[in-house]
Amino acid sequence: MPTPIQQPSQLFTTIATTLRNAAGLNLNVGSHADFTAAGAQAWVLIDFARNASGVRGADGRIAHVMTLSLQVIPALSASAFAACDLIAVLKNLITDNRWGLPGDQCDLPLNIDGLPSLLISADQQYKAWTLTFEQTLYLGPTLLDDPLGMPKFARTWEVSNIDDPDQYTALEG
Repeated sequence: MPTPIQQPSQLFTTIATTLRNAAGLNLNVGSHADFTAAGAQAWVLIDFARNASGVRGADGRIAHVMTLSLQVIPALSASAFAACDLIAVLKNLITDNRWGLPGDQCDLPLNIDGLPSLLISADQQYKAWTLTFEQTLYLGPTLLDDPLGMPKFARTWEVSNIDDPDQYTALEG
């Protein structure tokens, strides 16, 4: 069973681990701060672009719609289209991937899009491609459990605010 996720930064870590371990890719993976220069291996730089709100999960957890970008800088010896080709491989890897996180806490990626881009680092410019996507995380405690561990429920037509745990009623057992 996957380990529950507690914070958005864990998504970064699990994506980086998956990309590093992907068979045949031979990538350097990190954040923009980790990138020094293009070299013998391609780089994938992971960045969070947004953390928007979404619809609560079925268990009442708060939804975090994360917009991520993966910027691909090809190896120095690679062809002009190497970054575009690597984006296609990454798109196939991203589609339907929850990165080993629990399914009730991590939705499948949506709105996957790849575009040519530039990476400017110090006085250098690198031709790159950026793959963006959204992935919803459900974090925090469930509304089904109160501090005593008693399951609770609420009917939308009986409460004024379905997101208010104080309006929930204990299940009868």
